[in-house]
Amino acid sequence: MSGHTKPIVAPSELDAAIEAIDAVEGWLSDEQAAMLWRGARALPEPALVVEIGSYRARSTIVLASALGERGEVVAIDPHAGNDRGPRQWEGPAAAGQADHETFNANLERAGVRDRVRHVRIPSAAAGGEVEGEIDLLYIDGSHRYRAALSDIDSWGGRVHPGGELLIHDCFSSIGVTLALLVRLVPGGAFRYLGRAGSMARYRREPVEGTERVANAGRQLAQLGWFARNLVVKLAVVLRLRPLARLAGQRELHWPY
Repeated sequence: MSGHTKPIVAPSELDAAIEAIDAVEGWLSDEQAAMLWRGARALPEPALVVEIGSYRARSTIVLASALGERGEVVAIDPHAGNDRGPRQWEGPAAAGQADHETFNANLERAGVRDRVRHVRIPSAAAGGEVEGEIDLLYIDGSHRYRAALSDIDSWGGRVHPGGELLIHDCFSSIGVTLALLVRLVPGGAFRYLGRAGSMARYRREPVEGTERVANAGRQLAQLGWFARNLVVKLAVVLRLRPLARLAGQRELHWPY
């Protein structure tokens, strides 16, 4: 990375970005949007941001708004109708095309269409579409174990030293959490920086010795929250409001 760093963003700009996605479908909370925004806004110029899994552009708008003209946002999503959201693992091509059209319309409405390059193929086949090292990588693609692990391995390895990796549905999705337990929890290439709900944040830097043990411990400490989320999901599927409340959630909705 080279160049200068932009000053800290004024709260009003962040608020405007969150307001811009208010009507955009998706599962990104305001707290998570703020984490994405700050990560992209702090990048030096020129910056490369890669997003795996865009759906209808909720997170894409946040990233493009924060980055502005200082770099490129590459949004990778096949818009094929599958892996669209909770319990939407399979779907018709027509649903994917509707997502694609809405994605573009939402980018246009937010005024960031010219800041985003959309790659409409699966992430596993998109490596050749992106050149160079990545400054910020956001993964919210397929939540199945093998796909999530592949994204972490193939795309995480391209994150610039000192760059950031953010992953959605950590310690919530079973597949994503298993991928973390296999690769990031015991690994020494990424330092765990915390989470906003189910969005975990990492920085690419060597983690060795006792710090590696501590880094693993900070992630394993989130497994209690993961167990709670599994209970909430069970309550949602079975429509058991008392069970959801027992787990600390008042409404029957998927935890993020």
